[in-house]
Amino acid sequence: MSNHMKRLTMPKTWPIPKKTHLWATRQNAGAHSVATSMPATIVLRDMLKVCDTASEAKKIVAARDLIVNGKAVKDAKAPIGLMDVVSIPKMGMNFRVQLTSKGKLAFVAIDEKDARWILCRVENKTLVAGGKMQVNLSGGRNILVDSGDFKTGDSVKVCLETGKIVKSYPLAEGAVVLVISGRHIGAVETIDKYTVVNRPTENIVTFKDGSETVKKNIFVIGTQKSEIAEVSE
Repeated sequence: MSNHMKRLTMPKTWPIPKKTHLWATRQNAGAHSVATSMPATIVLRDMLKVCDTASEAKKIVAARDLIVNGKAVKDAKAPIGLMDVVSIPKMGMNFRVQLTSKGKLAFVAIDEKDARWILCRVENKTLVAGGKMQVNLSGGRNILVDSGDFKTGDSVKVCLETGKIVKSYPLAEGAVVLVISGRHIGAVETIDKYTVVNRPTENIVTFKDGSETVKKNIFVIGTQKSEIAEVSE
């Protein structure tokens, strides 16, 4: 994998200028895709603006001053992506990675209380030895549970201190969702109808305004109301 990419070919989700420089740092492989994440150096320099150069950003990472989801980042090219909680304790700064209505990645300031948890989507489930169920979540997180009616497509609130699920948000009628890909990327909608399709194609999600998308394009962010702050643009 190349260490850089031309800015003209950057993902459309990256809200940084394309014509000011020829190259942009490419993130290393990780828990997020290229389209839904940015490397730590660009996050510090271009998004949070806590430094002026990539060299300074690398020094911040080397000093273990950048915390993502409760853990210090050790790789300057580590991918920081959708729903991650980003903190710089020495500066008292906390952010959650979200999407704007235009489908651009945004770092929304949150308070210390909200920085203690993260929303994850249930990607699938696995039965492991001992009869326990392993819930495999977005962001590369896996959690063993004794019980719980978790379904693929649901979202869960995970405490970053304990690593345990503290609340779940089912993919069902009335759920508030963030559209994370497709034509309406960045939109926050309420589910009016969830249709299970008994064939290889994706299940259909119909919103209150009559628009539709498929299951893989949405991320549940609450029941009746959103659990995350709105993005101010």
